[in-house]
Amino acid sequence: MAGVTFAKGGVHPAEHKELTEHLAIEEMPPPAEVALPLSMHFGAPAKAVVQKKQEVQEGDVVATVEKGLGATIHSSVTGTVKAIEPRPHPTMVRCDAIIIERDPAAPPRVYEPVDWLKLSGEQLLARVKEAGIVGLGGAGFPTHVKLSPPPTAKVDTLILNGAECEPYLTTDHRLMVEMPQKVVEGAKVLLKILGIREAVIGIELNKPDAINAMNKAAEAASGSDATIRVQGMTVKYPQGSEKQLIYALTGRSVPGGGLPFDVGVIVQNISTTLAVFEAATLNKPLYEKVVTFSGRGIKRQANLKVKVGTVLSDVVNYLGGTTPDLLKIVSGGPMMGFAISTLDVPIVKTSSGVLFLDKTETDVSPHGPCIHCGWCIEACPMGLQPKEVAIYVEAGKGHLTEKFGVFDCFECGCCAFVCPARRPLVQFARLAKMAIKRGR
Repeated sequence: MAGVTFAKGGVHPAEHKELTEHLAIEEMPPPAEVALPLSMHFGAPAKAVVQKKQEVQEGDVVATVEKGLGATIHSSVTGTVKAIEPRPHPTMVRCDAIIIERDPAAPPRVYEPVDWLKLSGEQLLARVKEAGIVGLGGAGFPTHVKLSPPPTAKVDTLILNGAECEPYLTTDHRLMVEMPQKVVEGAKVLLKILGIREAVIGIELNKPDAINAMNKAAEAASGSDATIRVQGMTVKYPQGSEKQLIYALTGRSVPGGGLPFDVGVIVQNISTTLAVFEAATLNKPLYEKVVTFSGRGIKRQANLKVKVGTVLSDVVNYLGGTTPDLLKIVSGGPMMGFAISTLDVPIVKTSSGVLFLDKTETDVSPHGPCIHCGWCIEACPMGLQPKEVAIYVEAGKGHLTEKFGVFDCFECGCCAFVCPARRPLVQFARLAKMAIKRGR
């Protein structure tokens, strides 16, 4: 299968996927306590609808968003609400969270299958909303909103993002290998909601087992109601970014400031698609997910199915602890993830992986001044000027960087990866955006 790719920029970081790509998904026993942050999605924080000492069942609604963008939050265990208080958060430092103490005697909840084919597109969309599903690739955008493009949008193609181009991460890879029929059926649910019949599943060529499994499932599922095909993609980062993915698979270019539906496309992550499948066929909310735990700084690497709200220290204990050489912990991948300083951070809906890196895998030496080599400009998939943004920020003029297209930057990290001076160009871009917003 020939691979396709995007036209501009990109890099080839070491993949490190060999640590977990052949490890089957393993289910971690539920912890004694979970911490459910009220911000696990793009948009407004949810508001708790439970109180301290209240008993809740696995799958019960514990927080909702009344106004604005957001997603419902469900309890991931059966137990008692212990507190609602600020707790560490993987990207926000601290955030109010619902703390639930699990009842060890409670059996796991069992969901009865239903025939989703008897449901209308509107009913299926309502199930997605009720299930609290968000984009599980990292952005956390509410899925029911994404599946409701404006009437003027001429959407004709659904893309499933199986690129998983971030180094180390293998969650979607294992889902495609182990549950291809469920992922493809989830795609058919999405097609019915959108009222279209064409779906393309983009998978990088470094996952031949996933391509083979998904090909068989897609061929078996295709028919008069849906055409689903798999397209191999050249291994290049950031192949999984929406705009780059859309160009690679369709040749369509999303305009600056535009959204995928502007060019007739809706993109969904593989993990998100599986969550949609479970919402449609089981009426099961999103409160557990598969997460990659990798890096040479942890005793045992794994692709774990964990309850949302499981605190990282419980995961580390389950995997045997960290190694003496541990240097850095990253929530997410090494290119776009966030360093975290405590094991008290919980797994949230958008957690795709947690990396435990030693000195052979990360470099914490200080950066130097810009040498104007231009490598960051060549590497940027959006054709921006990262070095100029950084220079302006260092001069206290970050609020003047909008002319360099800083808001088109999706913080992929290609610029920082190639920089010979090791400059934190992504952090400079984030500071520039903050400066512009403060000045408006």
